[in-house]
Amino acid sequence: MHPESLMMSYGYKPEWSEGAIKSPIFQTSTFVFKSAEEGKAFFELAYGLRKQKAGEEMGLIYSRINNPDLEILEDRLCLWDEAEDCAVFESGMSAITTVLLEFLNPGDLLLFSTPLYGGTDHFIRKILTRFGVHVRSFSVGQCSEEAIRIVEESGLADRLAMVYIETPANPTNDLIDIRCSKSIARHFEREDRPVYLAVDNTYMGPLWQHPLKHGADLVLYSATKYIGGHSDVIAGACLGSSPMIARVKGLRTFLGNMAGPWTGWLLLRSLETLKARMDVQAANAGNVAEFLNHHPKVEKVYYLGNLKETDGAAYEIRQRQCLSNGAMISFDVRGGESEAFRFLNALGLIKLAVSLGSTESLAEHPATMTHADVSPDEKRALSITEKMIRLSIGVENPDDIIADISQALDHV
Repeated sequence: MHPESLMMSYGYKPEWSEGAIKSPIFQTSTFVFKSAEEGKAFFELAYGLRKQKAGEEMGLIYSRINNPDLEILEDRLCLWDEAEDCAVFESGMSAITTVLLEFLNPGDLLLFSTPLYGGTDHFIRKILTRFGVHVRSFSVGQCSEEAIRIVEESGLADRLAMVYIETPANPTNDLIDIRCSKSIARHFEREDRPVYLAVDNTYMGPLWQHPLKHGADLVLYSATKYIGGHSDVIAGACLGSSPMIARVKGLRTFLGNMAGPWTGWLLLRSLETLKARMDVQAANAGNVAEFLNHHPKVEKVYYLGNLKETDGAAYEIRQRQCLSNGAMISFDVRGGESEAFRFLNALGLIKLAVSLGSTESLAEHPATMTHADVSPDEKRALSITEKMIRLSIGVENPDDIIADISQALDHV
């Protein structure tokens, strides 16, 4: 069956919980062992003291390690990306930081794409470097020889441990080639030193892009966004092969940043409508982009659906890599910060708030909000200017969304 059908029941049997059609919330800190021998066996697996025997399952120990709501959720999230395993976290940033801390050591080099979400950019440049990790960045269009040259000129080519990319990029919708990024990793890896590729897929969600199929080793989500989709839960997720996720879950256990059962239950609820919501959001975004493309007070629209064959590599990447144009749109108003603020302050239906992917439409000002900590020079180079506005398109009637944007533009 298709994933949207399996979201209703996969990984759960009603007879486990008195016939309840939905999984209950397992609000418990610990689980009772049937015997001391069983407890010993569970801990041996949890701490990697021995390999799992054929047919043996990891038992429930303690909700910092595992919980039924999270295990069912992780099973269902694997379906969209066709991943072997998944780890759920209490936030998108906890998923990202755990992955970076697990696969990078002092002295290693991290190569990352720009722009990134502001929180990720801050952690890489200002926190990860405090622990002796070296970082270098590359921009859209630099994904082959130029990126390899950046690594070689760092003098740390033999220490490259990970390539980290976000595509489409937040907030510009720039596309980074996943397949090309993997070729960079392969160029520098050695038999005894793998170089991993991690992809933040939050902007496209589990439906519209599947990085693992294009060569990624790990795919990351802020599950707060499309997966949660209702602006009422904070969560993150990481998916990949069983051996790699075992490492991620191992560090998650000791950092203690896994999601709680209430979060797991809310995300299970949201997965049932994920495709229905995202289909509507993508259709609405197409209508909004068409309106913005022809408005005299709009200077430029950053939207995947605007790419044409004449755009060369970007168009080719979208056709090969993306299954939709998504529901994220950024645009430049004619003017600067004051004109952008006038627009934002005049919105009615669309809410002035950060985040994305929820049922309601949201608008924000990247230069002074989500990307406030990015250096001025970097923002200019990446076109994150004072006139840019980012929209996350929701499930409202598209005519109402457009009417709200139109009246707000009248104030510019």
